[in-house]
Parts: sequence; structure tokens; C-alpha cells
Amino acid sequence: MRTFLRRFFKRIVDIFIALPAVVILLPVFVVIFVAVKLTSKGPAIFKQQRAGLNGRPFIFYKFRTMRLDVDPFGPSPKSGDDPRLTKIGRFLREHSLDELPQLFNVLIGEMSIVGPRPLYVSQISEWDQRQKKRLFVKPGITGLAQISGRGRLSREEKLELDVKYVETASFLADIKIAIATIGQVLGREEIYEKKYSKTEYTRTEGK
Repeated sequence: MRTFLRRFFKRIVDIFIALPAVVILLPVFVVIFVAVKLTSKGPAIFKQQRAGLNGRPFIFYKFRTMRLDVDPFGPSPKSGDDPRLTKIGRFLREHSLDELPQLFNVLIGEMSIVGPRPLYVSQISEWDQRQKKRLFVKPGITGLAQISGRGRLSREEKLELDVKYVETASFLADIKIAIATIGQVLGREEIYEKKYSKTEYTRTEGK
């Protein structure tokens, strides 16, 4: 019952935040959409299947930041000089504006404002039972791993922080993560992932 009430209350808060944000940021959405379309070939919105609550797949949205001729399941850019990034894509990543379309994922109910970042469905088989706990909650636009090191954390460190979030989840913790995220985005801190070994970064999460 406690879990149900927490999920219900969190859903109300997600809608309360996401709906006004979409309305207020609509002009920003339009400007970014047009800028992406005018500066590179391909769709402005990048769509990809990710693992949601209990591992159920859903379509994840971002503004496209990379060229069409690159592997969509490849490792995330390690720096702003990555040749796979488009010019506008580099700017969007550095200001975390590429994540804005996920507000629609939140409104649909597939994501939450705060939670573990959604990873590929195929990655689930690589996790141990403890790491699979991250699937007990909806994935989020931001999470504990994103405010605890973001790009400098290894994949294993991120998974451990995701599990820690699930085990200690609370409304107060969500508020702290959301506030810390705002500061991190404004400071453009630790945007890019550190350079993992070849085997470690294969098919890692996009951000």
C-alpha cells in the first residue's frame, strides 16, 4: 500500500511539473526543432527503445545530436569534439537541451522526472539481481547518478547509484536530486562520459 501511494503521489507531482514545463518551453521546442532540421539531414527527434518500469520497453525521445550515419547503439560521445556530433547537437548536449522531449515521456507515464536513466532493453541480461532493482521504479530524466558524477562515473558506479536510489527513494530525496540537477545543468558540469575500456563502454547508456 505504501509503495502504491508513493507511486501515485509521484505521478501527480510528475504531471504537475511536466505539463507546465512543456507549455512554457514550447517556443524553445520549436526553435530547437527547426535548428536541428536546418543544420543536418534527418529527423529532429531521435527515437529509441529503452527499458522502463519492470523492464517493459518504451520509445524514448531526445532531440537528435548526432549524424544519421553513426551507430545509434554506439558509445556516448566522450567530448564535445566527437566528430559524430552535429554542430547544434554539441550545443544541445552541453546545455542538456537534447533531453527536453523526455517531458513527453513523463506526461505519457513512461518516465518520471527523477529516477534511474533509461538504458537499452538488451542490457538487462548483463545485470546481476541487485542491479536489476533499478527496474523497480520508472526511469527518470535525472537521477542520483547524474548528480553524483555524471560523465566521470563508470557504468558499474552508475548502476550502483541507481540501486541506492531505489532502496532509499523518498519525496525529499527527489527534491534534492531535482535541485542539484538544476545547478549542474547551469554549470554544465561533467557532461561527457569518461573514457572506458573498449569492452566496458560498448552499448552504454546515451548520457
